[in-house]
Amino acid sequence: LALNPWDVALCISGTIISCENAIVVVVIFYTPAFRAPTFLLIGSLATADLLAGLGLILHFAFVYFVPSEALSLLTVGLLVTSFTASVSSLLTITIDRYLSLYNALTYYSERTVTRTHIMLILSWGAAVCYGLLPVMGWNCLKEPSACSVVKPLTKNHLIILSVSFFMVFAAMLQLYVQICRVVCRHAQQIAVQRHFLASSHYVTTRKGIATLAVILGTFASCWLPFAVYCLLGDSTYPALYTYATLLPATYNSMINPVIYAFRNQEIQKVLWAVCCGCFSSALPFRSRSPSDV
Repeated sequence: LALNPWDVALCISGTIISCENAIVVVVIFYTPAFRAPTFLLIGSLATADLLAGLGLILHFAFVYFVPSEALSLLTVGLLVTSFTASVSSLLTITIDRYLSLYNALTYYSERTVTRTHIMLILSWGAAVCYGLLPVMGWNCLKEPSACSVVKPLTKNHLIILSVSFFMVFAAMLQLYVQICRVVCRHAQQIAVQRHFLASSHYVTTRKGIATLAVILGTFASCWLPFAVYCLLGDSTYPALYTYATLLPATYNSMINPVIYAFRNQEIQKVLWAVCCGCFSSALPFRSRSPSDV
């Protein structure tokens, strides 16, 4: 096959995604202190994005070096599973942040650990089920007219995935609106109790809301174009449109480690310890709750 520049770009994106998230997975797995629910959810997100990156690399390799329908279905199933798990993990992290604010007094309890495990089981269970569909026969290899803009997925399968994405996005939007309200209320209460100036309260609130806007805006800008195109597009459309919307969607897995892992000061300390052999004095230890924005 002639080398498609879009496939090369997806492979490069997958390589960067794999390297970034592999660092996060290794740091969380080999650090005993990172067993709290928050880090389990970050680890789940990094694992999903790592598998997505590997899936992009394998897809490129199987298309150009080992062409096979069976291998193509396996890589597509892996990509569907990993990207679904990634989006689901973002939702679980949002739920965890909301509950850490809404139920601050009972958050650090055994109930939170159990709830985290249940959320992980449900999100990964749903992701695996979605990913197994094309492998188990729900594909358009034998019926090209049923193909979607992402071959060999069927149009119905892609519609289910797109609708599921919009449901997740709506839930995240609602939760982040509630988080903004709680953050504003807490900042105002602290300002009153400590006699802070109104300007300090305004700066703190604006910073928190701006951070949440960046988190949600990044997620929406990466995934919304692809999700909308999956609903409106047709298999007769040029493949260019699919590549042009799918590539930005992969960037979300590239940005997730920066937003959810590398900004965390405990993870920063471990990375500095590995790279420099000692803790950096510029990064003082401060316990961060999942509600920190």
